[in-house]
Amino acid sequence: MPIKAIQQFMLGTVMNNEAQAVHTMKKMKAAGYEGIELCGFMIHPSGFMVKLMTKAAGMPVGNGGKLDWPRLISASGLKVVSIHQDLGSIERDPAAIAKEAKKFGTDKIVVTGMYRFPYGDAKEVKKLAKRLGKAGASLKAEGIRLLYHNHNCEFLQVSPGQKAYHLLINETDPETVNFEFDSYWCAECGENPLAVMETLGSRMKLWHINDRGTRQTGPCLTPILKSDSMELGTGTMPLTALAEQAKTAGIEAVILESHRNWADKSPVRSFEISAEFLTTHF
Repeated sequence: MPIKAIQQFMLGTVMNNEAQAVHTMKKMKAAGYEGIELCGFMIHPSGFMVKLMTKAAGMPVGNGGKLDWPRLISASGLKVVSIHQDLGSIERDPAAIAKEAKKFGTDKIVVTGMYRFPYGDAKEVKKLAKRLGKAGASLKAEGIRLLYHNHNCEFLQVSPGQKAYHLLINETDPETVNFEFDSYWCAECGENPLAVMETLGSRMKLWHINDRGTRQTGPCLTPILKSDSMELGTGTMPLTALAEQAKTAGIEAVILESHRNWADKSPVRSFEISAEFLTTHF
């Protein structure tokens, strides 16, 4: 069965210091999580602009970048399933990226999408596919696998009937590039996540899981509600069907990630609730 893990992004506000980090990881273990997915700029000191940009995107990283993460992870008993990195850092020094991955005991590096990138331009997407292939080959030479993580921008149409994401699938070689599929962002833009999972097949190595819905209670002021992330099993995503397909694909880890709208305004309470779905299905 795949490892049950949590993305470090979700934990930024509850891992600001060593005591918080230790407490949070104990809570993770108690809830049944076996792993964590790290972010490159959250395990090292990050600049003001990085913190500002991620906070503006609804993903506060906290102040944990100065902590001794190798020691904390080792003491926690959690397994690092992968590390998120940006493509530029991989291209500049793949050996250093691979070395750090090995230090944490993982063989997977995940590219988390491109900022200010024209995903609606087929030529540019093909260029990105080539860059990913080259970076993947460099990491493969170091014994590390490269995965690509989607958001919603990859589902922009690049030609009639074709989206950027499918172009990335078709233009990359599974020997050097595979995928960490985020079903929430896929559904957020109106795509069918189950169909995309089926297209990916065994190239889907990791699954970012989240539910989607609303916490609206009482009478609605308008007939229109805004959706947001929800604890697993409390929203509208077809998670049971997605879980079955993920197991069919042979994923290595299922990774919970939400950035806000947590039950009781607590990421810890939120991952405890979501653990019930994960324990049932994995």
